[in-house]
Amino acid sequence: MKQNEMLAMILAGGRGSRLKDLTNKVAKPAVSFGGKYRIIDFPLSNCSNSGIDVIGVLTQYESVLLNSYVAAGRRWGLDSKDSGVFVLPPREKADANLDVYRGTADAISQNIDFIDKYDPEYLLVLSGDHIYKMNYDKMLDFHKENNADATIAVFGVPMKEASRFGIMNTDETGRIVEFEEKPEKPKSNLASMGIYIFNWKQLRKMLISDMKNEESHHDFGKDIIPTMLGDGCALYSYEFKGYWKDVGTIDSLWEANMDLLDRKNQLNLGDAGWLIYSENQNALPQYIGPDAKIDVAYITQGSDVEGTVKRSVLFTGTEIAKNAVVSDTVLMPNAKVGEGAKVTRALVADGVSIGAGAKVGSANSESILLVAHDVKDGEVMTSYTENGKGDK
Repeated sequence: MKQNEMLAMILAGGRGSRLKDLTNKVAKPAVSFGGKYRIIDFPLSNCSNSGIDVIGVLTQYESVLLNSYVAAGRRWGLDSKDSGVFVLPPREKADANLDVYRGTADAISQNIDFIDKYDPEYLLVLSGDHIYKMNYDKMLDFHKENNADATIAVFGVPMKEASRFGIMNTDETGRIVEFEEKPEKPKSNLASMGIYIFNWKQLRKMLISDMKNEESHHDFGKDIIPTMLGDGCALYSYEFKGYWKDVGTIDSLWEANMDLLDRKNQLNLGDAGWLIYSENQNALPQYIGPDAKIDVAYITQGSDVEGTVKRSVLFTGTEIAKNAVVSDTVLMPNAKVGEGAKVTRALVADGVSIGAGAKVGSANSESILLVAHDVKDGEVMTSYTENGKGDK
C-alpha cells in the first residue's frame, strides 16, 4: 500500500454498558482479552500488519486509560517519522462549542481537519471493539476492483441470529441493494462488521451535508449508508471468512476467551505471520505448583497455579491457591482465588480476590457470572447484582 493511500479511523468511544461493571471506569475497547491483550489491540495490529501508517482513534467515554494506552504507538510499530497513532477525543474549536460525538458519522465529521492533513484517497472506518484478524489491504484491492463508492465488510451469521445485526442484502455480484437495521424477518445473513472503506473526497462532501441536517442521527448505519444507496452509489459487500466476535456482552466475551482453548481455533494468536501486538508485561513465566492439576487451560505468563484448573483462561498475574478449583472460568489480570475456593462458569474481573473456601458460580447456570468485586472467605455467590454483591 502506498504511504497514506488509506488512512484509518477507529471508533473507540462506546460505553459498552452490556459489559456491566467491566466498563464502569474504562471504555469497552480497553477491556482485557486473551491473557495479555486489550480489545483495541486487534484493530490496531490489523492496521499495522496491513501497511496502514496513520491511524486516528476516536475516544469519548471513560477514555483516560484508553488514551494513555493508545498513545504509545510503538507497540504496533507506528512511531516512525511518517506514521503514528493519534488519540482524537471531542475537542473545542474556534468556531464551535465543545461537543460530544453524536454518532459514528459525526465522530468522523468532527475530525475532517485531521484527515485533510494527510489527504488520503481512501478512508477506512473501523469499530474498536471486535475480536478478529483481517488484512485491510485485501479489502482495499476488492474496493478498487469493483470501482466502489463504499465497501462494507460483512460476516455470515446464523440466520436465527440475523435479526440482532445490521443486514446487507446483495445481488449476485455482491453489490448491496438494501440495508436493514436489525430486521424482524431478515432476507440475508450478511451482517455488517462495522468496517467501511470510502472514497474520501466523496465521503467528505456527504459528511458536511450530514452535519447541517438537523434530522440526522449522524450515524453511518442510520444515515450515510441509506443515503448512498438512495443516491444510487455503488456499495459492495466484502465477505470475511475468518474468526470474528462481537464481545459486547459478558457471555460473548467469555465465549471468545474460551475459544482460545481449542488449539485449532481460527483466531490463532500464535500465528507469526499476523501478530497481535500489545504492551510488554515484563512478567515472569507462569508457575505451576507440584500439586497443581491442569485439565485444558490457557495460562499466561505471570500466573501462579497451586490448585486445579479445568477448561479455563488465566490472564497475567492471576493466582490460584492450593485446593482451589477453577472450572470453565476466565480470570482477568491479577485476579486471585483463595485456598479451597471453587469458581465455576464465571468471568472474574481485573484485580478481584475470591476468599478462601468461597463458592462462586454454578455448573448449571444458563449465563456466565460476572464477579466484579471481592468475595469474602466462605461466601456463596451465584448471581450478579448491580452493586457487585452476589445472592446467597
